[in-house]
Amino acid sequence: MSSKSSHTAISGAGLLIALGIIYGDIGTSPLYVMKAIVPALIDPKLVLGGISCVIWTLTLQTTIKYVLLTLNADNNGEGGIFSLYALVRRRGAWLSAVAIIGGAALLADGVITPPISVASAIEGLQAKYPSIPTVPIVIGIIAGLFLLQSFGTQIVGKAFGPIMFLWFSMLGILGATWVAKAPIILQAFNPYYAYDLLVNYPGGFWLLGAVFLCTTGAEALYSDLGHCGKGNIRISWTFVKSTLLLNYLGQGAWLLSHQGQQLGGRNPFYELMPSWFLLPGIALATVAAIIASQALITGSFTLVAEAIRLNMWPKVKLNYPTDVKGQLYVPSMNRLLLLGCIGIVLYFRESSNMEAAYGLAITLTMLMTTILLTMWLWRIKRVTPPLIVLFVLVYGLIEGAFLVANLVKFPHGGWVSLAIGAALMAVMYVWLKAYYIKRRLTDFVKMEPYIEPLKQLSNDESIGKYATHLVFLTSAERPSEIEQKIIYSIFQKRPKRADIYWFIHVDTTDEPYTMEYKVTELASDDVFRINFRLGFRVQQRINLFFRKVVEDLVRNKEVDITSRYSSLSQRHVVGDFRFVVLEKYLSIENDFPTIEKLVMQSYFYLKQFISGEAQYFGLDTSSVKVEKVPLVITPVREVALTRIK
Repeated sequence: MSSKSSHTAISGAGLLIALGIIYGDIGTSPLYVMKAIVPALIDPKLVLGGISCVIWTLTLQTTIKYVLLTLNADNNGEGGIFSLYALVRRRGAWLSAVAIIGGAALLADGVITPPISVASAIEGLQAKYPSIPTVPIVIGIIAGLFLLQSFGTQIVGKAFGPIMFLWFSMLGILGATWVAKAPIILQAFNPYYAYDLLVNYPGGFWLLGAVFLCTTGAEALYSDLGHCGKGNIRISWTFVKSTLLLNYLGQGAWLLSHQGQQLGGRNPFYELMPSWFLLPGIALATVAAIIASQALITGSFTLVAEAIRLNMWPKVKLNYPTDVKGQLYVPSMNRLLLLGCIGIVLYFRESSNMEAAYGLAITLTMLMTTILLTMWLWRIKRVTPPLIVLFVLVYGLIEGAFLVANLVKFPHGGWVSLAIGAALMAVMYVWLKAYYIKRRLTDFVKMEPYIEPLKQLSNDESIGKYATHLVFLTSAERPSEIEQKIIYSIFQKRPKRADIYWFIHVDTTDEPYTMEYKVTELASDDVFRINFRLGFRVQQRINLFFRKVVEDLVRNKEVDITSRYSSLSQRHVVGDFRFVVLEKYLSIENDFPTIEKLVMQSYFYLKQFISGEAQYFGLDTSSVKVEKVPLVITPVREVALTRIK
């Protein structure tokens, strides 16, 4: 099967997987959306208008924009805002700012998703046990969920699909039961009721902030594209959307049957359940909320891994706990998310308070996706300008309205997600800016003049041998160049004599799973350069990849890795391999421009809290030498020294 067809192929297993990992966030939104839209007095105009807004938001935003349009913008089958950015980033340097804002906002709002989902489910217990303390239960479930991440979710993941199928079936059946009792709620399909609520109902426009909660999972849907393909997502979305609409309509029917009354803290979602089903319903809602949280955590790990490959995040340690393609575990991000989620629960305590903060940051992500998608339609797909203008006008208006309406949430807790997002944006900006500053200031020299000196050094027996095989990581993109600091390390810092010198360059491609390499022999049996081309979702296991390349070269008789010590050579002992990693530090001999000074000071401050490049690239720490080299941005030119006798 071709790569392209595999992204669109439809299968029963694929549909079940899609239910399990794609729709967790959007699938648990019925737990809190109607409670947010109708907070107190049950007004028929508010109910019909609110349900109508939900129906058309799911149709215009989730179905048309994301399921039908955005899923087409896949990067070799992978989705998400960074995958979309990778497709269009060569069309303008300013697009990096768009990607940073969108990615940081998605991570920030993700800190609220597990608490609000789990809290909304657990608070259903208060209908049966009014005095039960929910905060410790919510924190316990969230802590347990994060502690399980290091083991991977391969086994648990197989159960996600059937459980979510039960969940969506329950949503549909409960909703249909109440729709049959009050079919008048079907009038909500008429968009006039949405218009009437937004234009004529007092404060109706500001209710868009609550309505928006029904589509917050659309961005996660796009991010998880690579797990099961657009074909399975589109087919399964038909079932998912039908059950969601039935449940929202059912909640509306229940509300209409109690019009004129105060909601009084009751959750319309749980009111649909007969009393005998309440505990099983709460249990299923809790499991669905955990699955929703799991999908979001996994998505956050993927987002961070992509940001690292795009030089927008520190090179933190990445683990791959199972052999499932694309599944990874980021220990540092797991700890940050856990602390963030516990902090959110302790600060807001109840899901109704979290609703006031939820959704503000994700509107920024959706707007940023719209900008990147517009560039993709215009510059990559060459869509005609009138259609692009129509797309920008429609979704600029819709998402602009959602953003304005969500700004009401700022003083009620929305500032929390924006503050987290701003901190993440600052880290991404500093890391990307520092990357470009370092690249600009790295001195490259031609490799050719140093080939003969390297051969002479290799044969100079007056110098003790540093290693049989000496391996350097180089950022020089051209095989004909090398960093000046590497030449300095080999010849001057301490002459490093070796039998064979290896220079490894890693090039991260815009495709997700590229795994290619090229070998350039710079000096026969003495100096080699290996250029790896790895996709932005491939784990950087350079130690393993390098060993595989050397084995291929030996098999093809292109290199002899036997130790050249005479006593060892007779016994065909393989020589030792030693990696040298050069890490920069900020030299005190600098006279900075103000912006670069702040950026680089922030960069090196953050760098002290993360593991080094050797760990990120998957190098064997027992054979790695880390050398510190000064980074001089602008040397101080005037030194007022006077010689005296």
